[in-house]
Parts: sequence; structure tokens; C-alpha cells
Amino acid sequence: MTPKPYVREIPRTTWYLSRRGDMLHMVHEVSSIFIGIYSLVLLWGIQSLAEGPVAYQAFLDGLSSPLLLAFQWVTLALVLFHAQAWFALTPKAMPIQIGEQFVPDGLIAGAHYLAWGVFSLVVLYLAGVF
Repeated sequence: MTPKPYVREIPRTTWYLSRRGDMLHMVHEVSSIFIGIYSLVLLWGIQSLAEGPVAYQAFLDGLSSPLLLAFQWVTLALVLFHAQAWFALTPKAMPIQIGEQFVPDGLIAGAHYLAWGVFSLVVLYLAGVF
């Protein structure tokens, strides 16, 4: 008869609080809910734009409420968190080899941040911000 192997007890609801990596992973997963809701807000904006200027102005007035402004800032922070996580993983998912040497991870991630910045500036320019 063999003894029962030791099985470490793991809390069912707070297991992710014990390690920083697990906690960041859970924040990453939960943040998807905020991003999904914000995409629905954008669809609502497109629908109100199609309904005419009065409906679109009502939509814009609704976006300026304190509750929705707070939601937008939290969502922006979570989108930036998603982007940072994605760009940090890019060198591992897409290693670039030139000859026998691999391009440094920082250079690959930095190029992605640079492209993101350039595209953001182009979009802002096309939107009439500049």
C-alpha cells in the first residue's frame, strides 16, 4: 500500500493573489471585459451618428458624464497595459535572426513602440487634432 501523495492546498478564490505574475495575468484577463464594453460604447456612437446630429450630440453629452469619463480613463489605462504586455511578448513570438545573431529584444519591442507612436500621430493628424 502506497501512501497518498502530498497535494498542496490551493485557495479556490484567491489563488492568483500569491504570485505577482498570476495577479497580472488575472488583471489582463479582467481588463478584456472593460475593453469589450468600450467597443460596445463605440458601436453605440456609430449608431447615434447614423441617426443624425441630434442623436450624436446626445451621445457626446452622455460621454462627458463623470461616470463615463472615469470608465474611459480606466479603459485607456487597461488598453495601455494590454499594449505593453503585447509588445513585451513580441520578441519572444517573433525573434529576428540576421546571420548567426538575433536582434536584441529591446530593439524589436522598441520598433513596435515607435511604429505605434507614428501611427497614433498619423491618426491624430487625420482626425484634425494637429
